[in-house]
Amino acid sequence: MKKIIYILFILSCYSFYSQANLPAAENYIYSKNCLNDDCTKKAESVQYFDGLGRLKQSISVKATPQGKDIVIPIEYDSYGRTLKNYLPLPQQSTQNGGIYGDPLSAANAVYGNEKIYSETIPEASPLGRVLQQKKPGNDWNDHPATMAYATNTAGEVKKYTVSTTWVEARTNSILSLSGTYPAAQLYKTTVTDEDGRINTEYKNKKGQLVLSRKNDGSKDIDTYYVYNEYGHQVYVISPLASESGLTDQVTRDNLCYQYRYDGWNRLVEKKLPGKGWEYMVYDKADRLIATQDANLRPASKWLVTKYDKFGRVAYTGIMPLPGQTRAGLQTITNNYVITENRDAQGFTMSGMQIYYTNGLYQQIETILSVNYYDNYPPYTPSFNPTVTNLPLLTDDSSLNISTKSLPVASYVKNIEDDNWTKNYTWYDSKGRAIATHSINHLGGYTKTESELDFAGVTQKTKVYHKRLSLDTEKQITQTYTYDHQNRLKVHKHQIDGQPEEILVQNSYNEISQLASKKVGGTVLGNGLQTVDYQYNIQGWMTQINNPADLNDGDLFGYAIKYNNPENTSLSTSRFNGNIAEIDWKTATNPNDNKRRYSYTYDGLNRLQKGIYSESGSTLISNDYYNEQLTYDHNGNIASLKRFSKPSSGITAEKIDDLIYNYTGNRLDKITLPTDVVNNSSGYNALQNVFSYDLNGNMNKHLDKGITSIIYNYLNLPSNITTGGGKLNSQTNYIYRADGTKLKKYIISNNPIGGSFVETDYLDGFQYYYYAGPFTPLNPSGLQFVPTSEGYFDFVKNKYIYNYNDHLGNTRLSYFHNGSSIEVLEESNYYPFGLKHEGYNGLAGNPSYKYKYNGKELQETGMIDYGWRQYMPEIGRWNGIDQLAEMYVSTSTYAYVANNPVLRFDIDGRWFKDDGTIDHSASGNPYITLNKSFKPTYSFSISGGFQDNSGGGGYSFTGNAAGSMYNYFVNDGSINGLSFKNGEVQWWTNGDESYQRIMNGEMEIGDREMIMHRARFNGNDYYWNYWGLLNNASTTQSYTTNGIGLTLGTAARVSNDLVSASKIIKTPNIFKTYNLYRSNGYLNGNKSISGVKFLKNVKTINTLNNSKVVKGIGRLGLFISFEQFRETHHPGYISRGIVSFGAGFVPYSGPAASLLIDNSNVNYWNIWTWGDPE
Repeated sequence: MKKIIYILFILSCYSFYSQANLPAAENYIYSKNCLNDDCTKKAESVQYFDGLGRLKQSISVKATPQGKDIVIPIEYDSYGRTLKNYLPLPQQSTQNGGIYGDPLSAANAVYGNEKIYSETIPEASPLGRVLQQKKPGNDWNDHPATMAYATNTAGEVKKYTVSTTWVEARTNSILSLSGTYPAAQLYKTTVTDEDGRINTEYKNKKGQLVLSRKNDGSKDIDTYYVYNEYGHQVYVISPLASESGLTDQVTRDNLCYQYRYDGWNRLVEKKLPGKGWEYMVYDKADRLIATQDANLRPASKWLVTKYDKFGRVAYTGIMPLPGQTRAGLQTITNNYVITENRDAQGFTMSGMQIYYTNGLYQQIETILSVNYYDNYPPYTPSFNPTVTNLPLLTDDSSLNISTKSLPVASYVKNIEDDNWTKNYTWYDSKGRAIATHSINHLGGYTKTESELDFAGVTQKTKVYHKRLSLDTEKQITQTYTYDHQNRLKVHKHQIDGQPEEILVQNSYNEISQLASKKVGGTVLGNGLQTVDYQYNIQGWMTQINNPADLNDGDLFGYAIKYNNPENTSLSTSRFNGNIAEIDWKTATNPNDNKRRYSYTYDGLNRLQKGIYSESGSTLISNDYYNEQLTYDHNGNIASLKRFSKPSSGITAEKIDDLIYNYTGNRLDKITLPTDVVNNSSGYNALQNVFSYDLNGNMNKHLDKGITSIIYNYLNLPSNITTGGGKLNSQTNYIYRADGTKLKKYIISNNPIGGSFVETDYLDGFQYYYYAGPFTPLNPSGLQFVPTSEGYFDFVKNKYIYNYNDHLGNTRLSYFHNGSSIEVLEESNYYPFGLKHEGYNGLAGNPSYKYKYNGKELQETGMIDYGWRQYMPEIGRWNGIDQLAEMYVSTSTYAYVANNPVLRFDIDGRWFKDDGTIDHSASGNPYITLNKSFKPTYSFSISGGFQDNSGGGGYSFTGNAAGSMYNYFVNDGSINGLSFKNGEVQWWTNGDESYQRIMNGEMEIGDREMIMHRARFNGNDYYWNYWGLLNNASTTQSYTTNGIGLTLGTAARVSNDLVSASKIIKTPNIFKTYNLYRSNGYLNGNKSISGVKFLKNVKTINTLNNSKVVKGIGRLGLFISFEQFRETHHPGYISRGIVSFGAGFVPYSGPAASLLIDNSNVNYWNIWTWGDPE
């Protein structure tokens, strides 16, 4: 065997030297990733090291669109520090891997005379703490982010303390104010961003954050963190609460985060501001088994999760336990490790046969979801893929490779009835998902098939869809063409047997940014529209076409200005990422002036004014569509003024002058100043009282005529009643148990007869049915299905294309009417999302309501984001954010931290930025990991063979994921894994002959086991660069379960992933990215799914210490998405949902899971499977 290995090594070396041009006098590492089976298409890189073993130059060979090299030089100062981090430098040619003597000479051709590196300025001390961070670019050189270090002064920080007693086997901490901290008792770190915004943190000697202090420009905004004697965080005191000092219980309940723990340091009770207490129960293995919120408590019901023996979620349900307390339930559960096994007989519940045992907690009355692994359940449909001839993996575990350890099926019940959606996944011999079959709750189906190439890149997908089992099947075929580095070049789309449409033809600049794309048409080289993009030195998009010159038939032009606003009297230059000014123009009114918004912000980056003007007008600012806001300490809107274009004359008309009244964060009512009356064009402020349920969901909005809103257990509205008497309307929603909206039907009553409107949402295919007093029910109903560039309208039988802005807002829709391009609709918005009225009254498509942020406008005037509904008239959500603990200083109802110009919400649970604005990733490189990630990610540690068989693993979701990140930094244990000194260890692939705990460590006595160690390193070199996801949106494809796995086009992640040593070159777009790097760093702050993605992530290195290597342990991060939508802005993907982690990539119905994986073979894989909605 050794001889064979040596022969292969010699052959590979011969092949390598025959192609590469590497100097013998240099130290280097050469990497090659084959992108096809004969390796004629490949991604190559070379890393050169100096005599001290330090990386000095990284080259991506022939990586640019024109086949030239990209070089990143690394420089060290006299102390061996890397204080300058260069942008990637495309060269004028290729040297086939040879080292460059002067790579900087090529900089001007790409970046002009700009400063091409970010810069770190440390203090002159052995500590080497960072004093300044400067982003690339000349304008940013004089606007650094600065850091200052000190200790507190006397009286500067309030001192909150608690006394803890034990009640019902959990902590009960009583809060008190004990004056202020004496001088020099707290570490003080002050960060001032590029625009002078100050954020100061105070930490105690244990490293616990005590106070986060910001300033809104006139006053401090303080958030306090309080810990008990055991080190638990028991209170978070929001700015409104801390303003009053010592808080009474009412204030604590309305404005503070409260936590209680059991003797095992597990969180068992928590209370968010304005929401009732939530309870949690764990089994003996520390797994979360049962939860109960304030709405479930009156009915004595619990949400229950049961696991299989590998810790994978088997099924979930609702269990009534009248009279049972949390403490009592926990006492019972303490004695058991609750697992369920696959069972041939199983049990029947909620209209479904469940092939698992039902042991403890047989009181479950409703099963909500079921997940099957390893073996397909008995009623799995047969499947014969036609796209590819590859054989499918079977579930015969006696074979060398099978579906063992893979998720194979998931069933999700409707909440409102006992109908189910059944999802099945099939894999090829490499364990790649190549086919899915989803049977919807109406009996129809959506089947997807994907043809993957050698590297796992999608070449073709087919989707077969029926709403009902007897309907005529619709078929969608998509094909993809890529360049030599797998950048998407052409995406084609076909409905049934109709002519094939070319959705997009992409062109890239030499740093792989999308430079232009041709949209629509049927002829290669042509398009209905050519869309051009420009970027600044930070990689932030600055232009879509040119609004000042709509030439060549451009229908829409859009410009974003950060540091270079034209109207400096209305807005100043911004360097921290805030947007100073936006211009736009459309061809629908070619004689109109260019339109503009200028923006001002407070010290917390909250929008104060959006000032509308028309460039070239005789009025510098005509204020027609202004919005002006003020806020309280928590970011609740205190007042809002809104203007509109007058019906006559030139003076802007004030349509809103609203005053908000609160209890805590809950809006009580909206009033007007005494001398102001309601304007018919604005919000109808009738001083009605808003009301809420126990979970903080708004259940009455009388100003809008909404008399009742009923929510399901997911806090999603299931029934909305408007009006009363003979004039009323009932809007009913049907959801799956995973939160997916399936149906909306509206029943309206009036004196001349009622009407019925139904909308079905089935894997991206949207149906609409209407019946009125004089109109029968229309028989077809299929309206549209989304595409990467808009949607296909089945009624018109046309492809409709959308221009979207940087927030995903649909601005202009157009199509080819057979002879020319016709504009269907134009939409422009106030900053907080209300649509402009008074111009461009095109008819549009009434069935397509995906407008602001690309979300669906509801008949109530609210916008459905998935998990919450947004009210653009008043700039607030209808309920509390599930992820409110991620930004505790901001109101749980506030929309995107009140900066809707820069941020958008993904799905109603989080906004894309965590309160800081750093698009370049050139902030503090030493940021701790637990602050870089959001606990809503699912984290999975798993083991298996290289063919993806074997496995099992550990998964962390929600708060557990947050704890896991914290333990990497501060040590701890979770789910049987111990984190110590920044490292975690686990074992795979072997039968344990024995195991025992010695000195706090697990010892396993079998040399056939593999021990894996993973750590987040913070000491190695890493490179901050905006390029991580800087163009993720500009070539995204909007994909749906109905469309299939549009993986080759979904997110241009790999174009822009940057490591310390090289540009990652798009080897495998969205199916398998192999990102080679011996100490791989993924850096940058670009957003994926609306969140700062991998912000300054340290090395995730999996080390294999076994002498007998039989498999690969994997350390990965899971993020799931329902929907990918192009937004023409760096780094946005919308509609994210959290998936469950289970060994390898989890599958939970219509969701694609993004895995960021680093293994001991020193490469990163980013790959997805599943069906985006």
